Amino acid sequence: MSDEGRPGPHVDPEPTIPLDPTGEPAAAQPPPYPGWGAPGWHGPGRGQPTWPGPGNAQPGGTGPGNAQPGWSGPAPGQTRPIPPPPWAPPPPGPPPGPPPGPRPGGAPWAVLIVVSLVVGLVGGLLGAVVALAVPDAPVLPAAAPQVPTGLPADRAPLPAANTNVTAVADRLLPSVVQVRVSGGGRAATGSGFVLDGRGHVVTNAHVVRPAGDDGRISVVLSGGEDRTAELVGLSGAYDLAVLEVEPDRLTAAGLGSSSALRVGQPVVAFGSPLGLNSTVTSGIVSALERPVTAGGSGEASYINAIQTDAAINPGNSGGPLVDLRGRVVGVNSAIATVGGSLGGQAGNIGVGFAIPIDQVRITARQLIRTGVAVYPVIGANVDTGTGNGATISKVTSDSPAAQAGLEDGDVVVRVDGQPVADGIELIVEIRSHTPGDTVVIEYVRDGERARTQVVLGEQEG
Repeated sequence: MSDEGRPGPHVDPEPTIPLDPTGEPAAAQPPPYPGWGAPGWHGPGRGQPTWPGPGNAQPGGTGPGNAQPGWSGPAPGQTRPIPPPPWAPPPPGPPPGPPPGPRPGGAPWAVLIVVSLVVGLVGGLLGAVVALAVPDAPVLPAAAPQVPTGLPADRAPLPAANTNVTAVADRLLPSVVQVRVSGGGRAATGSGFVLDGRGHVVTNAHVVRPAGDDGRISVVLSGGEDRTAELVGLSGAYDLAVLEVEPDRLTAAGLGSSSALRVGQPVVAFGSPLGLNSTVTSGIVSALERPVTAGGSGEASYINAIQTDAAINPGNSGGPLVDLRGRVVGVNSAIATVGGSLGGQAGNIGVGFAIPIDQVRITARQLIRTGVAVYPVIGANVDTGTGNGATISKVTSDSPAAQAGLEDGDVVVRVDGQPVADGIELIVEIRSHTPGDTVVIEYVRDGERARTQVVLGEQEG
């Protein structure tokens, strides 16, 4: 891959601070690098009467013979007559005759039926007119399925309404460490934080790289205790490393979700800038998804970074960037510098960059499980300095790019609908995915636009 110059501010990795032979931090010499309710239900019968109940409103009746007339006794000398039976059925009525004719002045039945039909029809038409005249009530759409964005965050130690940086510092400082590295006649310092209760510590790859194979790495806890650390693994592609120390009396930091960040949101940076342990600075998220290269003199890292104006200086590398709820949302990795400015070549100018915690989670998990990390690739080299898209300089045979039909000289202008200005943006966009993902690449060939789908491969690093 060509490493041609790219317009824009020069971005340095958040460089580590070398130590002099006495163990004190010497002047920082950062290596330069290219710029970068379901509704409740009422149970059956709740508050409802049972009805009709038996015997409610049943009609009574008077027994037969009620209110029958009495009779007088016989005259003297006469025998007592047999009284009539107390009740006898009524005599049959006259046989049914023809139906009565219309009452004088009344309408015939046929006329009544016709009038009823006409009234019903008119009522229906009026109802339709009213229905058309009254606007429909809004129809609420069905609840859309919740599609997860990013990785789930840990439970926040501080309330959502917190605005107190002191509370954030009290919560996070016990989890922040200083990282000291020596090897090959070199010494440096950086920062890190405790990832879990098993003694894993996250920092930058460029912080621990000076140790080489035979150097020494240690971490200094917030209380001043110095513990020897072992390198679990590092990823140059994402500028991340995981260390392991004795887990006794460690306080793990809670992790947030970088996908939930918003521009302007307050954040707090922790670390050991210029060798000054347990330093806290605050600012805001200045931008998101900022393509940045980091990693110093080692392997170049391409980061879809969080930009912040919280003061970050040499020695902050590997320290956490934290939201006001006390959760880590990024790992400080690089700062922008203004070349040639007076005193500005290695200091904070309010433009710092952090690796999103969602990417840190994935890479750290890989390093802890296997000691190595993988990142997605399309299997092609690109020029990094074109500015009008990413020009593919070489497509590897049998690679995902070759299988998707891409060729040498194609200029990639979009990935999944996102514009791509140059090769660095293409690399960063690809590395924000995971191996096996399918991306839609739009490119220009011989002046004509086309698009294709690429299933991303993987590479260790």
